[in-house]
Amino acid sequence: MSDELIAALAQALQTRGEWLATAESCTGGMIAAQITDRAGSSAWFERGLVTYSNLAKTELLGVEPVLLAEHGAVSQACAEAMARGLLRACPVDWGVAVTGIAGPGGGTPDKPVGTVWIAWIQRGQRPQAHRFGFEGDRASVRAQAAQAALEGLLYRIGEAG
Repeated sequence: MSDELIAALAQALQTRGEWLATAESCTGGMIAAQITDRAGSSAWFERGLVTYSNLAKTELLGVEPVLLAEHGAVSQACAEAMARGLLRACPVDWGVAVTGIAGPGGGTPDKPVGTVWIAWIQRGQRPQAHRFGFEGDRASVRAQAAQAALEGLLYRIGEAG
């Protein structure tokens, strides 16, 4: 994760007077940690939730158990539900939710290791989700997911004007 990316995100959110929260599964708090490595992040980063288990997704974000049963935790439906739940749970303007399979096990033919869904949401808007297929070992998949989550967020903040 580049310091320049975090600096640009900080600038964009502070200029707008807006706040961010994260909901992380496969990245396990990595995004929040990288954000809070930057001094002054308390001016724009409100909180990060690590919702690694399905129970955590249900209890902390309100993801319906039936959604998890029908679509699985690594799905567009789950990522979007995590993002919506994050904004219900947190007094923020922006949220990013990440769920995926970092490996080395857990993959299937439909959802191989490296499959990651990221959903971004702005308060008052619908979530936007994207499926990624990252390559590499567990650490690499997680790092790529964190990078993509923040790059996508910065892009969407810019698009929001």
